[in-house]
Amino acid sequence: MSDIKFAQAPPGVEGQGFFATRLDQVIGLARANSIWPLPFATSCCGIEFMATMGTNYDLARFGMERLSFSPRQADLLMVMGTIAKKMGPVLKQVYEQMAEPRWVLSVGACACSGGIFDTYSVLQGIDKVIPVDVYVPGCPPRPEQIIDGIMSIQDLIKNESLRRRHSPEYQELMASYNIQ
Repeated sequence: MSDIKFAQAPPGVEGQGFFATRLDQVIGLARANSIWPLPFATSCCGIEFMATMGTNYDLARFGMERLSFSPRQADLLMVMGTIAKKMGPVLKQVYEQMAEPRWVLSVGACACSGGIFDTYSVLQGIDKVIPVDVYVPGCPPRPEQIIDGIMSIQDLIKNESLRRRHSPEYQELMASYNIQ
């Protein structure tokens, strides 16, 4: 008896030697398993992300072994750590330089809500300057939590309509952040 478990095929028509499904499902599956993340790490959450990239947790199994340190070559912005208000415009500029489609993962209490730093100089959540798709709470979050956040991003990417970025709701969201 074999212990191999096969994944369920997406809904579609299948037969001997062929499989047919919708194009947007195939594109979503390809995008979700080939994410190029841009780590924007400023403090201790960045160290936890480094552990997530290590051999014990192996983020490469999710198709993310290629980190990008150029916003023009990335589609997932991972913001980790405390963001000062002076850094807010820089973060927004990095986000604007990324090509569509792009997603944002906010990692740690400081990036999500300012954390314990309720001061005049710390941004109280990166969602004040850029839209966020998934929040990963914790101070700092464990590598398992970061992996769970990435899997949530993958689910969002797989199920996202190809036309969502052209919808009036999305355009209104970008306009609320003054992003073209």
